[in-house]
Amino acid sequence: MPVTYASLLLLQTSANPLFGTLFMYVAIAAIFYFVLWRPQSQQRKQHDALVKALKRGDEVVTAGGIVGEVVAIRELTTGTASPEDHVTVRSGDARLVVERGRITRVGAPRGAAAPAT
Repeated sequence: MPVTYASLLLLQTSANPLFGTLFMYVAIAAIFYFVLWRPQSQQRKQHDALVKALKRGDEVVTAGGIVGEVVAIRELTTGTASPEDHVTVRSGDARLVVERGRITRVGAPRGAAAPAT
């Protein structure tokens, strides 16, 4: 009968209860990493890249649910886009100033064709 890694692991966990407990904590941490932390990190990076690439004419949705078109972007720091930058959004007849970091979704500019999915 060949000896495999799985059978050796079972022998070690039954012989030493500390190893089994340690293995359980490592397995739970790995599950949390691959199910929660890593996907959220990737979504946050995608959102940051999307908001940094914001330009005039884009249709945006703010965290408050306001849908509008970007009219102007005023960068508070020189040279780099930051979440504190002020973005002027036109929604209907109103113009609102929101922070760049409070924009949740960016769509195609009005009048442009939406990308095919």
